[in-house]
Amino acid sequence: MFPFPPSTSDCVKAHQVCLADPQCEALYRGLELCAADAAFSALGEQVASECLERQDALLAKHPSLLTCKCQRGSRKEKRCLRIYWRVRLLPGNEEPEVSPYDDTLTDSRLASLVAASSLQLDGENQCLKAAQDCGLFEKCGSLRSEYVLACTKPHSGTNRCNQNKCHRFLRRFLERVPEEYSMGLLFCPCTNALCGERRRKTIVPSCSYQVADSVQPNCLHQQSFCRRDDTCRSRLADFLSNCQPSHLTASGCLKDSTGLCLRAYAGLIGTIMTPNYISNSSADVSLWCNCEGSGNQWPDCLKLQHLFTDNRCLRNSINRIGSPKLLPSDTTQLPGPRPSPLVQEDELHSSNHLPDLSNNVMDSDEEEELAQALEEEPEEDNQFDVIQLYSEKATVSSLGAPGTGGAESPIFGCASPALLLVLLLSASLNWG
Repeated sequence: MFPFPPSTSDCVKAHQVCLADPQCEALYRGLELCAADAAFSALGEQVASECLERQDALLAKHPSLLTCKCQRGSRKEKRCLRIYWRVRLLPGNEEPEVSPYDDTLTDSRLASLVAASSLQLDGENQCLKAAQDCGLFEKCGSLRSEYVLACTKPHSGTNRCNQNKCHRFLRRFLERVPEEYSMGLLFCPCTNALCGERRRKTIVPSCSYQVADSVQPNCLHQQSFCRRDDTCRSRLADFLSNCQPSHLTASGCLKDSTGLCLRAYAGLIGTIMTPNYISNSSADVSLWCNCEGSGNQWPDCLKLQHLFTDNRCLRNSINRIGSPKLLPSDTTQLPGPRPSPLVQEDELHSSNHLPDLSNNVMDSDEEEELAQALEEEPEEDNQFDVIQLYSEKATVSSLGAPGTGGAESPIFGCASPALLLVLLLSASLNWG
């Protein structure tokens, strides 16, 4: 192994330092070619040896590339992850990968979030409450509506959803919405099947989790495809690292942090390895895959499956969190919680500008795509496994809607007395 520097750095910055050195840049470009070849097929013995020599030379010259990390949800995440994996060749099935994410600054916050979210179940549907809390925070409600639309609208010319688009919008929701809201939606505690059904359908599983009328793929094949995508590979490595079970800790987690495990699990949602609850009556989760056709890799496949179906760390983590108490009750002063990294960057970039009253949550390069998706009316189709948003109780946005029992709209509530006065005056003039 190579010596570890005293502190980690951002991989983008480490890469910039490398590019300033022609020798380092040449070694890095060579490793990019190695990684590209390894992503499609196993490297030959001689080629693999040459690639490892380049890797050793590069990391010995610039060890910061070995220890650098990436920030989950940042605007540079994809670029950072690409750099992180280019200097690490694809490992064998038995070699554990190290998470590329820097969780040192968020571990304590996640621990306090989990501790504060332990609620006494009084019969209230906690998943309904979590959905309403999300709806009262406009950014959460807006981004949630976007992914529900993306996951339920049939793909052009078919009766199936666009799973890639669904996954993309799900990831954006989880990256941009503060965890006080997203964790409540994903891990709300349930004591009855109605609540469990809402929890299971949170991620629109008929599109994001499985494909209608499709056969379950092999889990090892799924893992192989996942490792060819930098984001999926990173999220899977993060899950394997932070949800590793252990009998030596009270939490059941090797790292003794249920918060990190929950975040790592949530990070898989929106990838080819998306997990979900398997029933309305329990908090058991699983991948949408099986081990048929695994051959002599059957034990490896079962091991991967059991990391979701029989994982003491993951099970304890899910059971310890509920709908957060941290959410503010004043619906006119939202949000109170600390935002996610992307939200923080949005606020930083807009600090020298007038406030945006439109509450836009999109990047400029995504606006056109989303506008096209929203321009088309969603077709009414009951084939998708989703619960309608905020249908059981009224939210702030629906209080003025007909049939909700809420306040009337300003047009009819405030303008009607003036209109009545005009009509009376007109009538009196006609009679006079």
